[in-house]
Amino acid sequence: MSTDLTKFDILFRDIFNNSNSFNFLEGKQPHPLNIFHDEDGLHFQVACTGLTKKDVKLDIEDDTLKIIHEKEDKDEIHPGTIHRGLSQKSFKLAYKISSKYDLSLTEAELKHGLLEIDIPLREESKPKSIKIK
Repeated sequence: MSTDLTKFDILFRDIFNNSNSFNFLEGKQPHPLNIFHDEDGLHFQVACTGLTKKDVKLDIEDDTLKIIHEKEDKDEIHPGTIHRGLSQKSFKLAYKISSKYDLSLTEAELKHGLLEIDIPLREESKPKSIKIK
């Protein structure tokens, strides 16, 4: 895997990993999510199949966004189960967010198994036109 930093790496990085890129621990699959940015800000889409908003916790500490689901220990399996393909594991995601985004204005919504998190650009970070005198 390349060690070159991309725009994606510069904006934020997975702080549970010591590298400067998005490598995950060997044998551990990353939690499914999309992260993208546009002129409005930074956007996360996190797979939360079968979870309610009470099951997921969002924390903001300084410049870090944390997305946490801690599954209870009991693993109930229906006696007639033929196949279990839905992962229902705990996850802890944390991303260091660039100061160009305003974490205090973060909004989140969980709908149809998809957690959407929007972090707007700070006003001073938005593109501006300068009038020439």
